[in-house]
Amino acid sequence: MTVRRVMGIETEYGVSMPGVPTANPMVLSGQVVTAYARSRGIRSTRATWDYATEAPLRDARGFDMGRDLAHPSQLTDEWVLDEDPTMANVVLTNGARLYVDHAHPEYSSPEVTNPRDAVVWDRAGELVMREAVGVLAGSPPGVNLYKNNTDGKGSSYGTHENYLMSRATPFADIVAHLTPFFVVRQVMCGAGRVGVGVDSRLPGYQVSSRSDFFETTVGLETTLKRPIINTRDEPHAVPEKYRRLHVIIGDANQCDVANLLKLGTTSLVLAMIEDGFITEDLSLTAPVASLRAVSHDPTLTTAVELADGRRLMALELLEHYRDLAAAYLDERHGGTPDEDTAEVMHWWGVVLDHLRADPMSAAREVDWVAKLALLEGYRERHGLDWGDSRLRAFDIQWSDVRAEKGLFHTLAAAGRVESLVGEAQAADAMATPPEDTRAWFRGRCLARFPEAVAAASWDSLILEVPGQTALRRIPMLEPLRGTREHVGDIIDSAADVNALLDGLVATGEAPD
Repeated sequence: MTVRRVMGIETEYGVSMPGVPTANPMVLSGQVVTAYARSRGIRSTRATWDYATEAPLRDARGFDMGRDLAHPSQLTDEWVLDEDPTMANVVLTNGARLYVDHAHPEYSSPEVTNPRDAVVWDRAGELVMREAVGVLAGSPPGVNLYKNNTDGKGSSYGTHENYLMSRATPFADIVAHLTPFFVVRQVMCGAGRVGVGVDSRLPGYQVSSRSDFFETTVGLETTLKRPIINTRDEPHAVPEKYRRLHVIIGDANQCDVANLLKLGTTSLVLAMIEDGFITEDLSLTAPVASLRAVSHDPTLTTAVELADGRRLMALELLEHYRDLAAAYLDERHGGTPDEDTAEVMHWWGVVLDHLRADPMSAAREVDWVAKLALLEGYRERHGLDWGDSRLRAFDIQWSDVRAEKGLFHTLAAAGRVESLVGEAQAADAMATPPEDTRAWFRGRCLARFPEAVAAASWDSLILEVPGQTALRRIPMLEPLRGTREHVGDIIDSAADVNALLDGLVATGEAPD
């Protein structure tokens, strides 16, 4: 195993109506989804997601939580077919899902097979949200969106990662070896935040926007009692073969390098865990307290205590994981076996070198550093201390999705951050699915036969077939089938849905 595996990112965006603080965020989120759907000619925002195979209360530790014990936010498989705009939900031709997740519009990227593509289709999501804001700008006072994880007043919303991995890997091994990594990963992948504490009541600046909101090490919840390791066991794939690791601890990244490292380094650590390469105990005595302590120290000098009594700074532990990864690649793969892995290892080394020499020298690659550099300049010009409300407003504006308003986008336009994905490539990914996963089949069917797609999910497609009274469900439990190589010619040459189904059967290329 290398960095290559099936993966994806789910991003909830902050939403507001400027000048109307009492506006209902769920209604606003519904407007965002429907606005984008209409701008792209998507025929319906109703009943387009198939919830039949979802199981959000199944726990990787071997049990199902009772529905009567679950918080309502955990019941993601429930929906109501009515005219409620807060239930807006569409599947896009790029294979992604755009919908209202409680009080936020969420873009869930299509499945990809490498970290670079994860960044591409995540960037496509940013452009989707920007387009929706542009459409709504014609209806004053409009709606605006922010790619961040907290409103600075006590609410937090997620940027979740998903990694498909072997079901055979003991979950206890995942917890043991991934927990310390997640505690320190934030120093190269954190988005930064003005304020300390869940409600930002204490003045200061911290590395991660999410760390203060985590309360336990392991658990099923995602919106309360948030755990460092989430145990939701919902693979959206062949359950006997795969586990989908649902990671909720990451920040919403805008810097391409940090986003690449977030996905790439985690995938590589998972590969080492799957292959049984990590044998030493790197567990921490107090993971949650360590997570917050690391976030609260932008100087990166805070040490965390390991169970064996060692005290290491976050950078030292992160460097140890990189050394393990280098040794693993040498021993098991004869060095860096592919360009995706080589790219991740390159940037992992560059960023650690910069952070070790001077954290501020990583401003081109790391979100929290780039934001801090701008904030310090602003503070110096205006003589502000960290408790000044203008700094919180600055923090929000940093994540504004509008190209002409967002401070990150201003920085990027000036060439002051490292870009890995061009605007044209991201724009193309708004409509085009990845070629090497089942997302190709899902997205191309929606593009070619939109009137026939009754519903879709990650692991199935439901078609209305002319001449048939029953709907036709096409299972897609293998994420690496339904690719362009497998079904591209069949989809492109089919005149209608009947011809598509005939072609799939005749060639034996039905996704499952």
